Amino acid sequence: MRDGFIKVAAVTPKIRVADVPYNETVIAQEILAAAGQGAKVIVLPELCVTGYTCGDLFLQETLLKRAEQGLCRIAETTKEADAIFFVGLPLRHRGKLYNVAAAVNRGKVLGFVPKREIPAYNEFYETRYFTPGMEDVTETEWNGKRPWIGTRQLFCCETLPGLAIAAEICEDLWSPEPPGIRHARNGATILVNLSASNETTGKDIYRRELVNGQSARLLCGYVYASAGDGESTQDLVFSGHNLICENGKILAESQRFTCETICSEIDLSRLETERRRMTSFRMRDDGYCEVPFSLGVEETRLTRRFTPMPFVPESGEDRRKRCDEILTMQAYGLKKRLEHTGCTSVVVGISGGLDSTLALLVTVRAFDLLGIPHENIRAVTMPGFGTTDRTYDNAVKLIHALGAGFKEVSIREAVTVHFHDIGQEMSVHDVTYENAQARERTQILMDIANQTGGLVIGTGDLSELALGWATYNGDHISMYAVNGSVPKTLVRHLVQYYADTCGDAALKQVLLDVLDTPVSPELLPPEDGKISQKTEDIVGPYELHDFFLYHMLRQGFPPRKIFRLAREAFAGRYGDDVILKWQKIFYRRFFSQQFKRSCLPDGPKVGSVAVSPRGDLRMPSDACAAVWLRELEEEDAVSEG
Repeated sequence: MRDGFIKVAAVTPKIRVADVPYNETVIAQEILAAAGQGAKVIVLPELCVTGYTCGDLFLQETLLKRAEQGLCRIAETTKEADAIFFVGLPLRHRGKLYNVAAAVNRGKVLGFVPKREIPAYNEFYETRYFTPGMEDVTETEWNGKRPWIGTRQLFCCETLPGLAIAAEICEDLWSPEPPGIRHARNGATILVNLSASNETTGKDIYRRELVNGQSARLLCGYVYASAGDGESTQDLVFSGHNLICENGKILAESQRFTCETICSEIDLSRLETERRRMTSFRMRDDGYCEVPFSLGVEETRLTRRFTPMPFVPESGEDRRKRCDEILTMQAYGLKKRLEHTGCTSVVVGISGGLDSTLALLVTVRAFDLLGIPHENIRAVTMPGFGTTDRTYDNAVKLIHALGAGFKEVSIREAVTVHFHDIGQEMSVHDVTYENAQARERTQILMDIANQTGGLVIGTGDLSELALGWATYNGDHISMYAVNGSVPKTLVRHLVQYYADTCGDAALKQVLLDVLDTPVSPELLPPEDGKISQKTEDIVGPYELHDFFLYHMLRQGFPPRKIFRLAREAFAGRYGDDVILKWQKIFYRRFFSQQFKRSCLPDGPKVGSVAVSPRGDLRMPSDACAAVWLRELEEEDAVSEG
């Protein structure tokens, strides 16, 4: 349970309708099996002790009494399991019958949560037997004890702060005001739903959207367990459609028409972070009864998958949609700026690299939206001491393929004069040598913009801004930065998407070669005509830095947890020592380079992570990274030990 992860399970036992002795045995076996897999929260279907489809047998004293005895035996049989489980049964209380979820931990029944919304339409006629559940919690008589009954219950783990579970039953979720809303606003981080939802065509799609949407809306984990084919009788067919969701993401889903157990790990710390961040998620105090229970504290073995590229959709179709959407957002942002300023021309520096290529593609889209000819785009190539033939040729070909206005201004002579003026030796390839070139290029772009009454389009991306990999008052500055919230891992896919969809063979060929070129600022002389300065050799792999950036800013995770997730995501690609090395560099650079982000130019926000000082990141420029780095040093010591 380190780092806030808790393993949960949704279980569909293959029961027999009304055969309680058989069902209690099967249920106990399934609970023990799930606990054996490490599950700490286990959810079973609605009324599974008896079967949901018992009909008028619910009016029989024999069935009701045997169901209560069955729960006793299930609790006794599973008392050694280190878990809390929720199982459905009919329960008599003060002369009425309730459809309840029993919460059980270490052989003890902690409480009963009654179903609030009792359906009586179409194939459902539960009001014939069951009374709608009460919200206020009261005691009930059961097996010589007096456990709680009522919907306003939170089952709170004493050994894992942050684990607070609330239950609802089937129709409760489908109603206009699900009790889960109140549960979450009173502190529940995991909602469990015991369901007996029969199948009709297309219902699974709606059910999936409903469960996952509720987990997103309530910033919670949601465990949904539904009745399987053992319930199928007369006119109804059940499929055992189980779901585990977390804040709008499906972590696990069963195959329908099977009696399957699914498991995954819900990240409680992520949910708590999201709730703190979302100021519109307001907590309430409606007088819930907090029922304590305990679980053993142990390492949770992770089975859920963590994508190594959180900014990039894994599905090809989703990725294509995302790329088109982002290109459109970038273009429309620039379109508005051009309309507002009355500019009909722009200036873009083209290096033959990924970022400037994307900026030019976005600018072309914006000009097409406005009906402005492409030749009004002043695309400037500025070869310097580190420019290679490959990048220069690609820059020229790209500009011509897109029909932009071409201009070449070599910076070699101007920078050489500047070095003479400030006493910089040409043979000293230090930071002054590099940054003087970047600032000269920016000066050229700004001056051409003044000549033409245009705007300078910035090309730097989100990953570079996070690492401070930009020259202050050089490529760091522009009049509108179209790539400022696009991470490097996504830039590559945007250019690839454009290449795949442009329908121009010559343009596609250029774009593919740009994609194949190593990322470099090209500020140092080439070696044997090839790029000598590769960015990722200096600051580290962008895929790692984008991973660190996403989980730090979007999820608010601490360094130790990010390291753990990176080990999972990049297993077999990077060793622990490599991940730790670049993660330390990430924190050092991220904190030390905030002063550059504090004065960024405008640019469109396209994703959930951005570093604009006017929007997502209000961070002091003089903050220290010591606490974050110390945590990584401790992790490093543990790894070495």
